[in-house]
Amino acid sequence: MTKLIIQIPCHNEEETLGLTLSTLPRRMEGVDLVEWLVIDDGSGDRTVEVARSAGVDHIVRNPARRGLARTFLTGLRACLARGADIIVNIDADNQYRAECIPDLIRPILEHQADMVIGARPIGETAQFSSLKKLLQKIGSSVVRLASRTDVPDAASGFRAFSREAALRLKVDNNYTYTLETIIQAGQRGIALVSVPIQTNPATRPSRLVKSTFSYVWLSTSTILRIFIVYRPFRFFAAVGGTLTLLGLLLGLRFLYYFYLVGRGQGHIQSLILASVLIGIGFQTLMVAFLADLLNVNRRLMEETEYRLRKLDLDRDRRDNVPPH
Repeated sequence: MTKLIIQIPCHNEEETLGLTLSTLPRRMEGVDLVEWLVIDDGSGDRTVEVARSAGVDHIVRNPARRGLARTFLTGLRACLARGADIIVNIDADNQYRAECIPDLIRPILEHQADMVIGARPIGETAQFSSLKKLLQKIGSSVVRLASRTDVPDAASGFRAFSREAALRLKVDNNYTYTLETIIQAGQRGIALVSVPIQTNPATRPSRLVKSTFSYVWLSTSTILRIFIVYRPFRFFAAVGGTLTLLGLLLGLRFLYYFYLVGRGQGHIQSLILASVLIGIGFQTLMVAFLADLLNVNRRLMEETEYRLRKLDLDRDRRDNVPPH
C-alpha cells in the first residue's frame, strides 16, 4: 500500500490555512491512502483549531517557534514515522495550486526521481517585482552550480519526496530549507527533477522576505555557508589560490622594478604585501585540505545517521509501533 502524506508547515496561519486545506485532495491516482499533516511552529492564533476542524489527520506542534527550516524537517520526520512512502510539502498561504500535486508525485511513482520540485512561472507571476524575479534567477543559477543539478526555481517550497530522499535529507540552517536540500540532493546522488506548476494570487505578503535587502543578505549568506559546508575544499582552495596568485604577481612586480628598472627601493611595500598574501594564501590552502577531511568525516556520520534512522523506521513498520 502506497501512502502519501501532505505536510503543511504553519505559523499563525488561521486566516489562510482553511482555504489551503479545502483544496487538498483526499484521493489520488497511484496512491492508496492520502493523509494531511500540519506542523504548527509555535503559533499564537487559532491555527491548530482550524486544522482540527478541517479534519487534518496529524498535527505536530513545536512548543516554541523554531523557524521554517526546522519546522520543515520536523514535518519530514513526522511523516516518515507515520509510514509515508511519498511526502508532499506545500505552503499554508495557498500560494501553490493543489491540483498540481499529481504532476508533482508522478516522477516518483514512475521511479524517475526521488525528489521533485515544482517550478513556478516566475516570469508570469504578477506579485513578484522585477528585482525579485532577477534575484530568483541569479539564486537558482548559483544553486545549480553548487549542486550540479538543473533546477529552474530553487526557492520553490512546493516539493515531493520519496521515503528514501526524506530519510537522507537534513537541514542545518534556520532560514530556509529550499536551497540546502537541493545541494544535498546533488551531493548525495538523489535523483531530482523539476515539473512546471501553477500558483494562486497572493493572499498575504511573504513572511520569509521582509525586505529586498534582507532577502539578498540572507540568501547570499545561506549560499556561502552551504558552499563552505558542502564544497569546503573548492571554497578554501579558491580563496587560498587567489591570495597566493596575487602575492606572486606583486612579488614579480617587485623583482621587475628591482632587477630590470633598478628602482626596487621604492617598492618595498609591494614585497611586504606579497609576503603577507602568499603566507595567508598558503595557510588557507592548508585549511582547504583540513576542511576536506572534516567533510569526509561529516559524510560518514550522516551515512551512519541515515542507516540508524532507516533501521528504526523499518523496525517500527514491522512491529506496527505507533508514532510518538
